Amino acid sequence: QVQLVESGGGLVQPGGSLRLSCAASGEVARSALMGWYRQVLGMQKELIATVAASGVITSGGSMKGRFSISRDNDKNTLDLQINILHPGDTAVYYCNLYQTIWGKGAEYWGQGTQVTVSS
Repeated sequence: QVQLVESGGGLVQPGGSLRLSCAASGEVARSALMGWYRQVLGMQKELIATVAASGVITSGGSMKGRFSISRDNDKNTLDLQINILHPGDTAVYYCNLYQTIWGKGAEYWGQGTQVTVSS
């Protein structure tokens, strides 16, 4: 089992920045794929970006040019820096981890952290 805990959400003014953190614990495989998603109220979850253990980043395109993502394989953490926030970024942000152990795939989600962009 893997547990994911997000932190760093809150209320931010338009134009501001925010840093979200995700800490994974439990049986985390070194090869696990970690990522951030977000879900706007009434919409489906959308990918922000994933980071492979190798460091390869795959972006979902929803926040192009306004974010940076970093992973610490030793600490099993994944940070997301979001810049120039606007009200459309208001959403619940989720950390995700996918890994394969003994040929069996498993996916885990954090509980989500609310980000509200408003003046």
